[in-house]
Amino acid sequence: MSTRLLVKASIIAGFMMLSFSANASDLEKRQSELKSIQSQINQQQSALKTTSKQREKLLSLLRSDEEAIASAAKKVNSTKNSLAQIDTKLTELKQRQDELETLKVTQQQTLSKQLSSAYLAGNHDYTKMMLNQQSPATIERMLAYYQYLNKARMKSINELKQTLTELDEIKVSQTTKQKQLTKLVAEQQVQAKRLSQEQAQRQLTIKELQRTLNSKGAELEQLQIEEASLKRVVEQALRAMKDNPSMEGFGKQGGKLKWPTKGRVSASFGSQRSGQVVWKGTMLSAPEGQNIRAVSGGKVIYADWLRGFGLVMVIDHGKGYMSLYGHAQTLLKSPGDMVKSGEAIALVGRSGGQSEAGLYFEIRHKGQAVDPAKYCR
Repeated sequence: MSTRLLVKASIIAGFMMLSFSANASDLEKRQSELKSIQSQINQQQSALKTTSKQREKLLSLLRSDEEAIASAAKKVNSTKNSLAQIDTKLTELKQRQDELETLKVTQQQTLSKQLSSAYLAGNHDYTKMMLNQQSPATIERMLAYYQYLNKARMKSINELKQTLTELDEIKVSQTTKQKQLTKLVAEQQVQAKRLSQEQAQRQLTIKELQRTLNSKGAELEQLQIEEASLKRVVEQALRAMKDNPSMEGFGKQGGKLKWPTKGRVSASFGSQRSGQVVWKGTMLSAPEGQNIRAVSGGKVIYADWLRGFGLVMVIDHGKGYMSLYGHAQTLLKSPGDMVKSGEAIALVGRSGGQSEAGLYFEIRHKGQAVDPAKYCR
């Protein structure tokens, strides 16, 4: 081979080696970038899994917090009702005491007049009276008169004794009720303190939960999960309705039902909630602890904590109609209970992670959500 050919071959070989070296370096660089991206993806997936697990743990903790609040609130409400009953009873006892005091004075005056009349009339010795009387008819009249006076006096004395006895009983009842009142007030203070502590714990849990929902996507995903949970509850309620006796429903009561609690509409039926998710019911802003009342008579077919909706109650009204009440502070009825129209069934709250107190209210017919405003005035 000539020297020229050798040089040319050497140059070509050099170019090939340079080209191969460049390609290998570029490949290594891209492989390194790919590994870096894969590592980031794995980190993100791991972070998402960790966040998801944290969220589930926090939701479980939130449920525990809100169930503890419900228990404390139920006791506070029960004590409040007992205090009201004792106050009413004490008022009734005081009124009766005043009536008896007035009656006692009247009876004492009547008895005093009777005794004075008997004393002024003289002739208290019946034997002497009969010996001094000549006419048997006169004697008989006098005996009848004195027997009448004696009976009247004995009646007045017995009535006065009865009044005094009842007054003593009322004073004992008042003392007993007053002791009960003092005890209940002390209990309510303890219950109120516990309720406050549970609410403070709940706020810490919600704060941590919000950190895991720091993006619109996460919030939307959460809402979709909540909707799916609600759908399962509705399906469960529909199955339960099949086992109930026929009830009237409220198909003919359109526009005549009362809203379950007094409040301001903060979200109306069909309005946008987030993304494609819309409200299937009505949100009413109302004071925490205010009574929630059944819009119509029916049977409780669900009463439990539900993700996103907190403490929820569902009532079957018959004819395919059901009403749903969410975000309650506590539930006052249990599954299987029959309720009357206007009866208190729960208290307004913030359960389900709500920051503001209110009631989520739905009406459904054969499982389909309908606008509550069509039925409630």
